Amino acid sequence: MKTIVALSHQRRLWLCGWIAACTMAASQLGAQSAPRINSEVTNSGRATLKGSLHPLAQAQFDAGRMPAATKLTGISIFFSRSAEQEADLDALIAAQQDPASPLYHQWLTPDQFAARFGMADADLNTVKSWLTAQGFSIDSVARSRNSIRFSGTVSQVEQAFSTQMHYYNVEGRQHFAPATDLSVPAALAPVVLAIRNLSDFRPKPMHVAPSRPDFTSSQSGYVHFAPGDIKVAYNIPSNYTGAGQSIAVIGQSAIQVSDIENFQNAASLATKEPLLMLVPDTGSSATFTGDESESDIDIEWSGAIAPGANIVFVYAGSNSNAGVFDSLTYAVDEDIAPIISISYGECEVGLTTPEIASYELTNKQAVTQGQTIIASSGDYGSTACYGDYGNTAPVAQDEVLAVNYPASSAYVTAMGGTEITAADDVTGTGYWQAANGTDVLTSALQWIPDVAWNDDSAASGSQYGWSSALSASGGGFSTLVPKPAWQNALTPADGHRDVPDLALYSSPNYPGYLYCSSDSSVGVTLSCASGFRDEYGEYLTVAGGTSFAAPIFAGMVALINQAKGYTGGQGLINNELYTLAAGASYSSAFHDVTSGTSAGTTDVGNECLAGSSYCSSAGKSAYPTATGYDEATGLGSVNLANLIGVWPANVAPLIGTTTTITTTNSTPTVNTTDTFTITVAAASGSTSPSGSVTLSIDGGGTPYSNGGSTTTVPLVASGSGTATASYQASFSTAGTHQIVAQFPKGATFANSAGVVQVNVGGSSSGTGSFTLSASPSTLTVSQGSEGNETLTVTPSTAPAYTGTVLLNFSTSNDNALQNLCYEFTTMLNNGEGSVTVTGAAPVPTQLTFDTNANDCPQVQSPAGGKSFHRLGGLKTARNNGPKRAPFSSAPLGIAFAGLLLAGFLGRRARKFHTLAGVIALLAAGLAVSACGGGGSGGGGGNTVTDPPKGTYTITVIGQDSATATITGQTTFTFVIQ
Repeated sequence: MKTIVALSHQRRLWLCGWIAACTMAASQLGAQSAPRINSEVTNSGRATLKGSLHPLAQAQFDAGRMPAATKLTGISIFFSRSAEQEADLDALIAAQQDPASPLYHQWLTPDQFAARFGMADADLNTVKSWLTAQGFSIDSVARSRNSIRFSGTVSQVEQAFSTQMHYYNVEGRQHFAPATDLSVPAALAPVVLAIRNLSDFRPKPMHVAPSRPDFTSSQSGYVHFAPGDIKVAYNIPSNYTGAGQSIAVIGQSAIQVSDIENFQNAASLATKEPLLMLVPDTGSSATFTGDESESDIDIEWSGAIAPGANIVFVYAGSNSNAGVFDSLTYAVDEDIAPIISISYGECEVGLTTPEIASYELTNKQAVTQGQTIIASSGDYGSTACYGDYGNTAPVAQDEVLAVNYPASSAYVTAMGGTEITAADDVTGTGYWQAANGTDVLTSALQWIPDVAWNDDSAASGSQYGWSSALSASGGGFSTLVPKPAWQNALTPADGHRDVPDLALYSSPNYPGYLYCSSDSSVGVTLSCASGFRDEYGEYLTVAGGTSFAAPIFAGMVALINQAKGYTGGQGLINNELYTLAAGASYSSAFHDVTSGTSAGTTDVGNECLAGSSYCSSAGKSAYPTATGYDEATGLGSVNLANLIGVWPANVAPLIGTTTTITTTNSTPTVNTTDTFTITVAAASGSTSPSGSVTLSIDGGGTPYSNGGSTTTVPLVASGSGTATASYQASFSTAGTHQIVAQFPKGATFANSAGVVQVNVGGSSSGTGSFTLSASPSTLTVSQGSEGNETLTVTPSTAPAYTGTVLLNFSTSNDNALQNLCYEFTTMLNNGEGSVTVTGAAPVPTQLTFDTNANDCPQVQSPAGGKSFHRLGGLKTARNNGPKRAPFSSAPLGIAFAGLLLAGFLGRRARKFHTLAGVIALLAAGLAVSACGGGGSGGGGGNTVTDPPKGTYTITVIGQDSATATITGQTTFTFVIQ
């Protein structure tokens, strides 16, 4: 008879922790994973990556093959971990979250993670050799050693991965993607997890109309949230600011920093600019409509809740096959900040199996490094996939119960949405100050009871389009992720990860949030030019959605971390959240949401309420609100002061640090040495940080004279709690180059990161000249299509000319061609072309004109795979009615009709943009947080028209980047027919 001795759960975790500690010690001494590619890599035997076909790459949408010579950049091949590595990683994560383990909160650095869980160098070299043999160029190797970025042509992709690259027309937009499942050589199959960035189905915003149009504040007294109102409502203590904390906001569009400053000024916050970090190998910095406003929201509101925290905006560039998941991967791979906020997501059904597996690689790495990821759960209620298959899809296919990823990951905190009731959405109710004739930044008086956010409306859907009918908190159960242990006690016994974990106010209607943005989709020209109003003192920029809940809670986590000494981060916080919710502190630290919609209906939660045209499973799609956890609002909202009071303190807090990097010359010329100074400052005390900083230059993707993708520079103590390092580098190519400096966490100090960009111009001999020519002399294109013009720079030989020529152009009718899209072969962030001349031979480049206005990223998200700039950069208001000066008299002073845009950026990140116009500000006017507006809004939008047919003259001007007097020009005729 066998005797079995059972270990308690705590003792098992303790034992796993010690095993993990021994493994960690070995890895830090230089141990590396064993090679796993054990046979010759040939293309004769193939293995299919099952599930790699994108769900929208369907025959009904097929628009033909892509040209074979089309260049695709920033493709990524991701590698799986061995079974032994995966088991080791799971044990480590459990130990890091167990207070009884010796590894509790002992976070890894990215380099430690790479040594322990990354690919062996021999395997990486084998894969690089195979990629190079297929004709690809290697861009970079991830710091985690779990992926390689590379670039090549469509023809090379098709040959290497046994597929065809096709265009697909979905919802009126052209996309591209592989037409079949991908395959790799059989020898690579054991290590290849996914091939990413072969399609341009990026997460995108969805726009909807208001569910309650044409109301006036003089009749209803509706209100809007400003930062002060949220601090009052959720009892956010003023003695914590997030000082010493960093939040990485994840995006896929550039921003205008002036919008962030305008928001801070309007909200009476101290001006503090975010740190901008462009993801290497994703193209140049570019703005994308819809995505720009999402980024504004996330940066503004995370910083509003934690005004003392450093906000690092990590965003993807102009490449249409890059996106927000590349930004998330980079923020984790480089350990940019201990808190990460992402207001994007994809319906689980809309992602391929390999894609999700590769995303989970990132999320698990994040928690081992102490990073807390917070994600929006979505804004389509229980039906996250609605609309993903186009307007022609059966309703039953759209209406399948689904949740969004990454919110559904077991390594992410998912944020759902609540709202206040219509009865509470007025001034003088006891929850808001009464109207007093001035704009008041904080008029909320106390917590306003949360109800589940559900503004579904069949009327709005039928009036303004199918996508605007659904407007509710995303939630339900994951079909991909099993139930994590920390959810077992409080969530339904369904065996699945349930979403969301928490919920905060999210409705655009009850009452909506104020923010500032230059994004043309918001419909307000000069948003926040006068406080929160436009330049006329009328229009407000208002939105809603779980896109607000995620950054607001990210700010709250920064305050918790500051209050409890978690300068190095907490990793996954869900275990602590659910533990506290299961105890006596639930009623004081959380607001349990037990009722439904804004009309006060109970037990409907996030059910689809828009009618049979949108809800094939009406009545079956309900996740009702209930006492305790529910799939509409999770554990509920929070009373932050009380939550901080019961949150456990860090017994060994690290000293926070701030890393900055400056340059002696922000505009050096090619091959000219530039000096960079890195400063690491301690948040408290006089002890200087010690050790080294790691510099990542262009992610390893662009050549520079010092070689390699990273370098380590020792710090020298400079007194008063600071240390500095100096580094010199030169760049062999013109354009924008980025250097990221990272100070790693250690036994005493927390990690931090800084970034600097330099715009490198070409070196000039200072003598000689060049001529510029264009071919053909007449470029003719059909309206809505594109054409290429070859420009040739011919240098003089006596005296010889060398240098970089910057290219720009003018037209004979800029007004008619304002929506003309253009792209130079090499293009700087400001839209200029660049040609470097190093010898006597003529140097050709290409100027592409695209007459399809929708391909300009400044007009709409570049769904068609383009990275064009738009000739005319003027932003127009969605409300095309005439502006009106404020009246001097009116009964209550404010009338408004809102047009709301919603987009859970990601497939379901729904935002609601209200264009509120003020008719008057009188003695009885409402506070800013109770601002209404009256405008000619409605569901209309900008009509983006293609450039008209006609004949135009194009003048191209070239100028030496270093000597402005060295110029040349040429002209050609451009015909649109």
